[in-house]
Amino acid sequence: YQWFLDEGLREMFQDISPIEDFTGNLSLEFIDYSLGDPKYPVEESKERDVTYSAPLRVKVRLINKETGEVKDQDVFMGDFPIMTDTGTFIINGAERVIVSQLVRSPSVYFS
Repeated sequence: YQWFLDEGLREMFQDISPIEDFTGNLSLEFIDYSLGDPKYPVEESKERDVTYSAPLRVKVRLINKETGEVKDQDVFMGDFPIMTDTGTFIINGAERVIVSQLVRSPSVYFS
């Protein structure tokens, strides 16, 4: 999870950047991102029945290729759930854990 926060999100933004409109005049590039501080601590999130999360802000650059105008802006992308120290998530006040499942092999079919 920590790798995903530190590097995985950056790789994901790099994979889709730049985004261009259908005319090719505008280009949107992802520059950087940051996770803010959680609004409530873990225990208070449970008491208030809210998700333990932090705001995800992305710095983007909009380039107008016709005029050469460049605009940088921080964009709020949403509240990102944060893993607790015990490896769980607090979603709507309930403690949740992710359980990965193994995909079963279909085996061999005899006819």
